[in-house]
Amino acid sequence: MSDALRIALVGNPNCGKTSLFNHLTGTRQKVANYAGVTVERKMGQFSLPSGKAVRVLDLPGTYSLDATSPDEAITRDVVQGKIVEEGHQDAFLCVVDATNLKLHLGLVLEMIELGRPILLVLNMMDEARRRGMQINTQKLSERLGIPVAETVAVRNAGIENLLNALDQAKYAVPHTELSGLKGSHHQKIATILHDVVQYADQEDKRSDFLDRIFLHPVLGLVTLAVMMFVVFQAVFAWAAPFMDGIESLFGWLGEVIGASISQPLLHSLVVDGIIAGAGGVVVFLPQIIILFFFILVLEESGYLPRAAFLLDKLMFKAGLSGRAFIPLLSSFACAVPGIMATRSISDPRDRLTTIFVAPLMTCSARLPVYALLIAAFIPAQTVWGIFNLQGLVLFALYMAGIFSALIVSFVLKFFQKDKSQHALLMELPSYRFPDLKSVGIGLLDRTKIFMKRVGGIIFALSILLWFLCTFPQPPAGATLPDIDYSFAGMLGHIMQPIFAPLGFNWQICIALIPAMAAREVVVAALGTVYALSAVDDDAMSQGLAAIIGGNSDLGWSLATGLSLLVWFVYAPHCLATLATVRRETGSWKTVSFMTAYLFGLAYLMSFLTFQIASHYLG
Repeated sequence: MSDALRIALVGNPNCGKTSLFNHLTGTRQKVANYAGVTVERKMGQFSLPSGKAVRVLDLPGTYSLDATSPDEAITRDVVQGKIVEEGHQDAFLCVVDATNLKLHLGLVLEMIELGRPILLVLNMMDEARRRGMQINTQKLSERLGIPVAETVAVRNAGIENLLNALDQAKYAVPHTELSGLKGSHHQKIATILHDVVQYADQEDKRSDFLDRIFLHPVLGLVTLAVMMFVVFQAVFAWAAPFMDGIESLFGWLGEVIGASISQPLLHSLVVDGIIAGAGGVVVFLPQIIILFFFILVLEESGYLPRAAFLLDKLMFKAGLSGRAFIPLLSSFACAVPGIMATRSISDPRDRLTTIFVAPLMTCSARLPVYALLIAAFIPAQTVWGIFNLQGLVLFALYMAGIFSALIVSFVLKFFQKDKSQHALLMELPSYRFPDLKSVGIGLLDRTKIFMKRVGGIIFALSILLWFLCTFPQPPAGATLPDIDYSFAGMLGHIMQPIFAPLGFNWQICIALIPAMAAREVVVAALGTVYALSAVDDDAMSQGLAAIIGGNSDLGWSLATGLSLLVWFVYAPHCLATLATVRRETGSWKTVSFMTAYLFGLAYLMSFLTFQIASHYLG
């Protein structure tokens, strides 16, 4: 790729830049970090009609080269040539939303002033025509002194024209001084729009109609609540058949492979350690994919900025900004990108508060734990004829995290010296049908990330936990299950008195240790611990949910199950999240405070849950 054409995509947020990147590169893309910073670098490859290879860089969206956040600073430095990782850029594709040239041309003028090789990509032309807008691209090209290509990124329309323009090197350093244009950028943009755009109907009637619903102070909040409720119902209802299939597949795999291994220790390692550990986590992949699907669709549709605007007043009262909504929503998938997304919050106070409460959002890594415990203790029945009871409990757990985040941010607000108000300024893009290709690529990326965690950290921890649960071997004449004599059993019995007020037994204490690396490991850990705790083959063959929720000696009480559910609402069981907080804030003090308050909150709320549930539920 050393002789490949190097181009970079530059544009405002919501201009369709990432959709264009996805259509150009497909799955031939990778994500890495810029040297010395946590900002991600998204790079892909594709070929032109001539066969020439192209390496394309998708830069973070920015409204101006006058950076106010780390993301925007990266875009500015790449454009200005201060960051030359993998060489200088041969050309910049300035992607603009054709329906919002008044806002988006500002960045283009800044790029022109730098004298960089530019090709202007006029995106969303279908939407512009739908509104009755007529844009004279030839005159626009002459005015700006740069080539212009029309595209509709989400439908592949115009992609061929763009590829041909790149193939013919139709990108150039601006060859005019914006002839006939004088004054400030605003005055120049006004002149350009007057010359090249004709408006038959400037109003976006579809967006106006939907905004009257989604931004209504009452209907908007009701719609948002219903939308989130449907998502959580779907996570259980839609995923069930796929989960059953995966569970059966791993059960069959364990039987087939186990039958060919006669050595007891090796059989235990492969079946109880590797297959049971990995299978116990992979089974929840359908639920995670469904959750990501809804988040990506809401993002692609243009709804998320409106949700942020709608919740701004409520979040401000709790000490947060409306801009915190998108990072916090991202944290429902994973707190790591959610915390990294706080870089879009320019106010340091609001950004730090958002980082503190992001781990309280129920990330996808909690789903395997929630699904296991809900399936074990909550009956799969219908409530009021239409609602799934298990889905209702899952919804309640998510709401507990959200309300706890609001309470924590409200408390933090009293300890902040800066009490000033910061207005929310945010572009509300037009509503659009989600780009299914971008959604598909997003789901594929997240599936790969999840499977890498299973194949990497979870696989390694499952083997380590099997070793701790297996050795040393029980002495001659031992009457208890083998695990009671192991290193893990000894450690679990030492920890048990500390967690006894929460209703946790020593098996749970063992599982909490590897769960510090990643929350979902607790399911694999419990599977290994209970498989090795079984006193006979019948008990071992039972599913984990059936064992802990049953009436056997290994079963838990309902109060214990609820207590552990609440524990995982708050406990910071994710070293990757804490490491990200350290990188983003540069402070171990911040990480220590976050860890202490989350563990303290988890212990307090689990204690209250167990004591109350034991008293009223027995």
